Amino acid sequence: MSVQLFKLKRPLATLVRPMSTEMYKTCNLINGEFVESSTNDWIDLHNPATNELVTRVPKSTPEEMQAAVDSAKAAFKTWKNTSVMTRQGIMFKFQHLIKENMAELGRNITLEQGKTLVDAEGDVIRGLQIVEHACSVTSLQMGETMAGVTKDMDTYSFREPLGVCAGITPFNFPAMIPLWMFPLANVCGNTFVLKPSERDPGAAMMLAQMAMDAGLPKGVLNVIHGTHDSVNFICDNPDIRAISFVGSNQAGTHIYERGSKNGKRVQSNMAAKNHGVVLPDANKENTLNQLVGAAFGAAGQRCMALSVAVMVGEARNWIPELVERAQKLKVTAGNQPGADVGPVITPASKARIERLIQSGVDEGAELPLDGRNISVPGYEKGNFVGPTIISNVKANMECYREEIFGPVLNVLEVDTLDEAIELLNDNPYGNGCAIFTNSGAAARKFTNEVDVGQVGVNVPIPVPLPMFSFTGSRGSFLGDANFYGKAGMNF
Repeated sequence: MSVQLFKLKRPLATLVRPMSTEMYKTCNLINGEFVESSTNDWIDLHNPATNELVTRVPKSTPEEMQAAVDSAKAAFKTWKNTSVMTRQGIMFKFQHLIKENMAELGRNITLEQGKTLVDAEGDVIRGLQIVEHACSVTSLQMGETMAGVTKDMDTYSFREPLGVCAGITPFNFPAMIPLWMFPLANVCGNTFVLKPSERDPGAAMMLAQMAMDAGLPKGVLNVIHGTHDSVNFICDNPDIRAISFVGSNQAGTHIYERGSKNGKRVQSNMAAKNHGVVLPDANKENTLNQLVGAAFGAAGQRCMALSVAVMVGEARNWIPELVERAQKLKVTAGNQPGADVGPVITPASKARIERLIQSGVDEGAELPLDGRNISVPGYEKGNFVGPTIISNVKANMECYREEIFGPVLNVLEVDTLDEAIELLNDNPYGNGCAIFTNSGAAARKFTNEVDVGQVGVNVPIPVPLPMFSFTGSRGSFLGDANFYGKAGMNF
């Protein structure tokens, strides 16, 4: 079986190299060339819906990683002096190429990551919006001046690029998160070394190809691969000035501490436990539909998934109807018509999700909807977990404390809005939350008193558009400047 991963302007063979008559190896991108790694250490990448081998991803050698940084460092000497109009023009071309290849990007994401085609194209669209915002660099990168600060003296300030920057991205948004990182860095005059997730690097490789087709010079964007060694290389390399990371708490804390210790700027988006507070005066139909979509979309594998529903007062009576809606979702491979919930990324992820579900049962929670042991016809070997609802959850249970990162919704019950706010503020994470209500007073009280970075009112996933910044807080973020928007430019 020959797997055709890419169908873009540049031929397939430049991005991946034949491994045999039936498979391909993923390449590094160094100094404008897609080159096969010389490593002896490869990572098998499987289709989550079938567990069939798709490609092999290298653990880039120390020499290859250093070559990528050397290439970026050399390119910075001329790229930093390239006119802002030229850099802006490349971004305009880049966003056009993304639009042209949206379907191909979506298919690759579904193949490697497993999410439905609808979710995959949404992944690309949200990243595309960042590229479109990067096209505003001519105004966003303006400095400041003041005449006459003292006698015969004026002050001028300029925004200058840092140098070589790096990004480490997670598996759950293989297009969007790379696009949070390198377009803003590149358009500001920096060069970049990207390490995409070893579980699904295909979309990042395609985007890198498009960026070069749009006019990025050799060395301005480089791509390496790997796991712990490549992460530590990025944290330690003295020529890398800044690191952007999205992923788990363990990795994010390590990268922030190690990178900061080495004098680098670091922004680190990490884990979350996002709550939806449901008041009994909310629009029931709309609220239940929103909860189902936000909890189970993308198989719950997103840092802004609404993984906890807090039912206030009589809203607890809506739980049976919530279960009914979740039961109607179609679980199947992401490329199948009508798919609502695709597989999770790996068998290990599936096992962890199922263990956390069982921990809730063992600690006294109820399981009105159990998505374990689901069988998907034609995809019996896939990493599927069906929509799962755990009710009667308490704040001390492991299933509540841990980020499950799967299609699982915890349901807690409280008597008052004050109790709900206290529950949210006691949770260590601060990515996002939402309140569902028809009361303006209740919404204002909630938004004023809750200590969470992003708050939605009747909006389940309050992710800001690119002219603002992604403002996760507390245990969900380490750093001084958030991703994209003005904060992203300042970073």
